[in-house]
Amino acid sequence: MACLIRGARLVDPQVGLDDVADVLVDGGRLARIGSGLEAPEACEVVEGAGRVLVPGLVDMHVHFRDPGFEYKETILTGSRAAAKGGFTDVATMPNTDPVCDTGTGVRYQIDRARAAGLVRVHPVGALTRGERGEQLAEIGDMVLEGAAAFSDDGHGVQNAGMMRTCMEYVSKFDRAVIAHCEVEALSGNGVVNEGRASTSLGMFGWPALAEELEVWRDIQLSRLTGCALHVAHISTARSLSYVREAKEEGLPVTCEVCPHHLFLTEDDIDDSYDTNLKMNPPLRTAADAAALREGIADGSIDCLVTDHAPHAAHEKDCEFEIAYFGIVGLETSLPLMLTNLVRTGAMGWDRLVECMAVAPRRVLRLDPVRLEEGAVADLTLVDPDRPVTVTRDWLESRSKNTPWLGAELTGCATDVFLAGERTLADGVVRGGSETSERGFPLV
Repeated sequence: MACLIRGARLVDPQVGLDDVADVLVDGGRLARIGSGLEAPEACEVVEGAGRVLVPGLVDMHVHFRDPGFEYKETILTGSRAAAKGGFTDVATMPNTDPVCDTGTGVRYQIDRARAAGLVRVHPVGALTRGERGEQLAEIGDMVLEGAAAFSDDGHGVQNAGMMRTCMEYVSKFDRAVIAHCEVEALSGNGVVNEGRASTSLGMFGWPALAEELEVWRDIQLSRLTGCALHVAHISTARSLSYVREAKEEGLPVTCEVCPHHLFLTEDDIDDSYDTNLKMNPPLRTAADAAALREGIADGSIDCLVTDHAPHAAHEKDCEFEIAYFGIVGLETSLPLMLTNLVRTGAMGWDRLVECMAVAPRRVLRLDPVRLEEGAVADLTLVDPDRPVTVTRDWLESRSKNTPWLGAELTGCATDVFLAGERTLADGVVRGGSETSERGFPLV
């Protein structure tokens, strides 16, 4: 069915667009853009006044846990969370069970996502077999089946020679290596940032150097191999400085940051030992967070991602030391950015679109999506003033592990179009079965 989005503010820095207009979506594409467009017969009309229409958002770092850990999340429930958050595309990390290290594993995820019909899933294949850092995975086979990038996310590739081999091989396929930068001999048993948090709370510390040393190493390997390097979930100011220097040199290096490393710090961890504040990498200092906010605003950090990491209640409701790392983030990512950066004037809409829609597609070698006639209708409509209360019921993810439960935020996606199909309608996910792929009710 055709749809007319009437009177929204259109923002797309790719085409220099920031203006109020009508958009007619028909046949899965942007049929017309202009003022005073008439709705054809049998056309759905969406009132866009006061809202902002942007190219469909992309989260290039999520964990959907399927196959192997469906009790935490499935491709369907993860897709519902993505649609609720305003996303049309996500890239799934390979640390499933079995690890996504073959073409078959890539094809499984793509097919399940197509069946759900809510979001495009672009699997990230493992660099090494089983993510063990010992043998090269089936890179070429995964590329043929649709792998968008390669990573051993969850582990740093500890052996520099193995990482060099991975990067030399991946470079032949015009894909990026997404590096989880962690020297495990330094991070050890750390669960919080080494410093104030570890000292005052009496827990094992995770030094910033454990990340920074491997960021530096992998940048040198990028220089040596010519492979595109994307630094995952950057968390320290020094790591960012290394990326800036690499970019100034002209190396093919990009990076990403998560909302929790922008808006939370080690100071938020207190003697309540809230395990929803246990992250990998850990929450860092206030100075680190300030540097990262500056970096995402000025473009030094290319992409905003969530590292959406669902865990069951029993995996978080336990002692801090044994609780699993990570939080869910697909639904809260855009509201947090709008509340903390856009509404405060620290970031403009054009930069928000760049880091949440444009740059992730570029890093993943996906076709660009632009607000121009004839383009594919992958769209996100945002109400910047809609109040959001983060509750368990509001979250679509199967898991509810987030430090923002109860938070009052402002601004969210209200509607999402995937190739012209309205997957989110006025904040309600449209489509996708109400039961999981295995036929039992969602919980």
